[in-house]
Formats: sequence, C-alpha cells, structure tokens
Amino acid sequence: MSATNTSKSSRKTKQPKAIASTQSLSSFVKSICDIMRRSNCASALQYVPELTWILFLRILDDQEAKAREEAEAVGQSFFPALVSPYRWQDWAAPYSEKEDHPKTTDGKPRGWLRNELFALGSGKFFDFINDDLLPHLHRLDVDPRTKLPNPNATPKQRIIGRIMTAVEKIRIDSEANLLDVLDRVHEINIDHVDDTHFFTLSQVYEDLLLKMGEKNSDGGQFFTPREVIRAMVHTLNPQVNETVYDPCCGTGGFLAVANEHMTQGLGESPSSTDIDTLKHKTFFGREKENLVLPIGLANLVLHGIDQPNLWHGNTLTKRATYDALFAEAPKTFDVILTNPPFGGKEGKDAQGNYAFKTGATQVLFVQDILTELATDGRCGIVLDEGLLFRTNETAFVETKRKLVNECDLWGIVSLPGGVFSTAGAGVKTNLLFFNKGKKTDQIWYYDLTHVKVGKKTPLTLAHFGFDKRGAILDDDKLPVNLIADWQSDESNSDKPFPSYARMLQNHGKEEGNSRYSWTVDFAARRAKAREEMQPLLEEADTIKAEVINMKERLKQYKKDKVATAQIDELQTQISQREKAARGLRAKADDIDAAVFDLKAVNPNTVVKVDTRTPQEVIANIQLQQKIIDDAMSALSKLL
Repeated sequence: MSATNTSKSSRKTKQPKAIASTQSLSSFVKSICDIMRRSNCASALQYVPELTWILFLRILDDQEAKAREEAEAVGQSFFPALVSPYRWQDWAAPYSEKEDHPKTTDGKPRGWLRNELFALGSGKFFDFINDDLLPHLHRLDVDPRTKLPNPNATPKQRIIGRIMTAVEKIRIDSEANLLDVLDRVHEINIDHVDDTHFFTLSQVYEDLLLKMGEKNSDGGQFFTPREVIRAMVHTLNPQVNETVYDPCCGTGGFLAVANEHMTQGLGESPSSTDIDTLKHKTFFGREKENLVLPIGLANLVLHGIDQPNLWHGNTLTKRATYDALFAEAPKTFDVILTNPPFGGKEGKDAQGNYAFKTGATQVLFVQDILTELATDGRCGIVLDEGLLFRTNETAFVETKRKLVNECDLWGIVSLPGGVFSTAGAGVKTNLLFFNKGKKTDQIWYYDLTHVKVGKKTPLTLAHFGFDKRGAILDDDKLPVNLIADWQSDESNSDKPFPSYARMLQNHGKEEGNSRYSWTVDFAARRAKAREEMQPLLEEADTIKAEVINMKERLKQYKKDKVATAQIDELQTQISQREKAARGLRAKADDIDAAVFDLKAVNPNTVVKVDTRTPQEVIANIQLQQKIIDDAMSALSKLL
C-alpha cells in the first residue's frame, strides 16, 4: 500500500466525545455542511439530502449494534438490516492498524473495506459507493427486475431503500472531501450525544431542514415552523394507542413533534409495550415529493420512530408511487395534524375524487381529511385566510358546510402575518381545531395578530403561552411583544395575561373570553340566516308558481294563434318574473354563504384614539423641536 493511500484510509480521527448541548452539536454539523458546500453541494437543497443518507447510515449502524446487544442479552436471534460489507463499520468508519482499534461484529478491524479500497488506487472508493453500495441499498426494497416492492424485505430494509431512492450517485466531488465528511459524521455517536435536551440530534437536523426554506430555494413549502407545530400538538394532546396522521407530511415535522410529546407523556419508566407502539404502530403520513420523502423518513428515524409508515404518492389523486410502508395503516385516524399547501392548482385527475370540485389544493385536502378522520377523532390544521373568508366559490362554501355539519369546529387561532416568512411564504394563516362526530354549535376564537413577527423575530411557543412540555407559562415567562399592550393598561395591573394556553382551558365558556378571545354562537348565526332567507325563498317560490301558470297560458296562446304582440308581451313578463325569482334566490344564497365566512374579526380590539386638540398637537411638536435645538446647542459647545 502506498503512503498516500495509507494516510487517506487510516487518517487519525478524534475520539468521540460527549456533545453537551444542541448548540455545540449544531456547530459540529455546520462544519460538516461547510465541507459539502465546497464539494459540489452549494445550497441546502443539495447538501441536506446528501447529509441525510450519510447521517442515517451512521446512526443506523449504532442502532443495529444496540439492537444486537439487547437481543443477545436475552438469548434471541438478531437479523440485521445491513450485512457486511455494506455496513457503516465496514466501508465508512476510520481504519487503524493499532491493536486496540474497534472491531466489526464479525471480528474485522472497523473500516477494513475502506482501507482495502484505497490500497487499490484512486477512484476505487467512489466506484464501490456508486456501483456497489448504492445499488445494493436500492435493491433492499425494490426488485430491480420487476420494479416492484421486494416481498422479502423487512420494514427496516424498506425504510433504508426509500431513504436511498433519490441517491443515484454520490454528489461530493472528491475523495478527500468525502473522507472529511465521513470522519466527522463518524464522531456523531448516539452514545456520545448528551440527551439532556430532548432529541438533541434531531433538533439539529430540524435546523438543517429549515435551511431548505432559505431564499431562492423552493424548500419552504415543506417546512412548518416547529413552534407552531408544538402549539398544535399541545392543543390536541395525542395519547399512546392513538394513531397520528399527516396527509402531506413533508419532512415529518408534525409526526416527529407528536412523538416527542407522546414519549414525554410516558414518564420516567415507560412500558416496553408503549414504546413499541410509538416506534412502530402510531405514526402515518403521505408525501408526494421525491426529494422530501427520504428526508422525512430519516428525520422520523432520528426522532426515535423506528417504523415511519409513510406512503409515497399523490394524496389527492390516490396514485401511489410506493405504498409498501403503508401496508398496516388503518382506514381512518384518531389524530390528524397537517399543513396542506396553499395556492396550488389541482387538475381534473385530483378533483374527480371529491364531491366539491375546485383547483384549490387546500380545499381538496380539507375534504380528504374529513373522510380520513375517525369518528370522535381530532384534527389540527393550518389554513390560509382565503379559505376562511371566501364565500364566492361553491366548493369553498360547501366544503366549510360539510366541515361544520360533520365536525365540531371548536377553535380558530388567527396567527400574525409573517409566521411563515422563514419558509418563504407571506400568506396570512389560521389554525383550525375540530372533532368529528358532532356538528358545530359554537366557535371559539383566539387572536394573535397583535404580535409582530418576522424572520428575525419568529413566533415562539411562549407566544401561545405554553412551555416545552405543554404547561401554562407564568406571565414573567411570556414574550414582551405579546403582553406589552396589555400591561400598559392600568386596569390590567392585577390580572393574569389571557394567553392562548390559559384561555384554552375554558374555550367555549364565558371564562374563555378575553381581550384576545371570543366565542361565536354559530348555531344562532345559522338560525338567523335561515330566518332572513325564508321570506326571500317563499317569495321566489310564489313567483315560480306564477311562472308555471304563465307558461301554461303561453302554450294556450300559441295553440290559439293569438296575436304575436300578446305572445311577446307574455314572454317578456315570464322572463322578468324568472329574473326576479333568480334575484331573490341569489340574495338568499348570499345570506347563506355569509354564514360560512369564518374569518377571525376580534370584537374586543382596543383602538387607540388620539384625543388631543390641534393646538395640543402643535404644542407637542414645538416641544420636541425645542428638545432637539437644546441638544444641538449642547453638542456645539462640546465641539
């Protein structure tokens, strides 16, 4: 072996050390991304997918080693998802000839294949990855001859195969840079990541996913701010033995956060049955994008979900690209958490599956959710303002009518503008919460629009009044820009701030109403609309009956061959009466449609009015000018 090859394959690597915080691990991962950026992976849309599969294989190696130890400890057989030479420990781990160098499970020095490949000369390492490793990983879940799912694949092998779907060849452009990446990733050992902060590594990975929404990329469509997700999860409070589903799961944020919440709820000594349920039988999702599905799978595995049950294909057309991971999915789900895309335009292929046809993607998703939510199931969904207030398109109105008829739409949270600016979207949004099985009588609203947010001042979980575990925050822990206006009012000096989390406990009751929350009697609104519509509809029916008689008379006129002028006059009268009937029905329809304008309009908004007289305003201006003049005079003397 040449000295050059030896140095490449067995370069000295740092001993793994505990990474004590999210910040230090994030900095470490950033250094890996920096190498990728100079290695043909310039943007996050390029280096995040590349790091995804490399990091996943590293963590998988640790997970399999732990699983083997646990199985052997109780005398059970262990069947690994990957075997030599395709394991991280064979081809990616650093190699050393020292006697104390760690061994693979079959007794070879770790990194033995990496060492052998470099001994064969330049380019052989890349050849192995592109021509042997990647094809092998692809074959784990799909038969290359039939292009169908491999019936013998284990769930873990299917996940590996799906994560590798979009990886045809390694993107990093030099072996030296690749080795730098592999050596640094190798230092990320799940035994050396201090888990004081819950799922530290997965939090860092979430930061990387956020970068996919950076300016000039289209990754933002896949990213929902995690603080918004956490507020939604705390609101619905999913429990073990409930199924959780996202019909457009993207990178898996809703499912990952739901898993965090449910795992925390198990306490210090969870049962093995509950852990197994969360890891394998709880989380389900669908995703269309080829780029995003592998990242979502890896993200969920990093969050401790060993079996993410994800369906690859178009949710709205029902056409699957790959559905083997979804084989155990129930027909309906207990909890649905989602953020459907806004502003999309669907074709007839998708619209044909739904009763109320429209090109608006989010409207079709709402219809889809209503069929997939179990009776007594709960849903939290992010929807754009347009869907709430639009009453001029039948599909929008009828979809909302179906929603309030089949579900108790009990809560709407009006979010500030700019919440999704980090994801590249400026759409005004709302959170809707509803339970299936009972129609809507009352809707409780909470208004957060007074909070100013942007890329540098994002909406946080504290703005909702929750701590990380879903408990209600005391006022001294709430953000200043949330409570400043409230505290400036002297009449509130001895009152707790009515945060969303605090008011949520009493939603729908008088105690749940405040300066920022109110309740709409939706049943009364519908009853009032019916009352207003009734005389219009009755008059339209009366006219319709008259028109029927007039048309019978017209037939007789024509039969009797009466004068053309009389026939023309009667036809004109019929046309006018029909138009009048249509006008009355249109007015009634407008009244009915207005019921389904669900936009949050806070009736308790405090409007600051300047009550000063013009003379007082002028005096204030003069005072401010005097202050400026005095300051300038003092400055001149100093100079």
